[in-house]
Amino acid sequence: MTIRVLIVDDQMMVREGFSVLLNAMDGIEVVGEAVDGREAIAQVAALRPDVVLMDIRMPLMNGLEATREIVAADTDAKVLVLTTFDLDEYVYQALRAGASGFLLKDASARQLADGVRVVAAGEALLAPSVTKRLILEFSKLAETPKLADPGGIGELTEREKEVLVLIAQGLSNGEIAARLIVAESTIKTHVSRILVKLGLRDRTQAAVFAYETRLVTPA
Repeated sequence: MTIRVLIVDDQMMVREGFSVLLNAMDGIEVVGEAVDGREAIAQVAALRPDVVLMDIRMPLMNGLEATREIVAADTDAKVLVLTTFDLDEYVYQALRAGASGFLLKDASARQLADGVRVVAAGEALLAPSVTKRLILEFSKLAETPKLADPGGIGELTEREKEVLVLIAQGLSNGEIAARLIVAESTIKTHVSRILVKLGLRDRTQAAVFAYETRLVTPA
């Protein structure tokens, strides 16, 4: 199936550049563009894209606010945030808003296409260069009191907790299956049940949840 992409950025050259790169890739089609968060929300509703490439700093409505509204609307669109080194302070906020991952704006055409495919498949995507900031944000949580049963984590089985920890550590379903010596289909079932029980949208939110509830702590 072709992955439908919406590009959201207030710079025309960025939109056009990414559009050319992605349309040249097999199985990916850019179905629309937006210049700010408000237009992005309207375009998501009208075009029903699979992935939204979202800039953060834009006029009228920024990417964080737009991501929150798109996720709250319960659409199937996954948000992949585009950032630069000086914007990675927003990593944690965007993940909490419901973004499925991050890519740097200087990513290669192959990295961009691979990122779109990963997010469309429901996996988490974090560019290595922005994970340090995220870990620092998670580390601050260790200074706050831990809840007795945060966010309904008590509803998870021991195996589901184990899988959630490995998701937060960045392992794919295949890697988790190999680690636990079970079939990958079994892991997919566990992941689905974890998301349903915790009321989470995807693996990225599951990873954030694991850190926030202190099920996992940064090394």
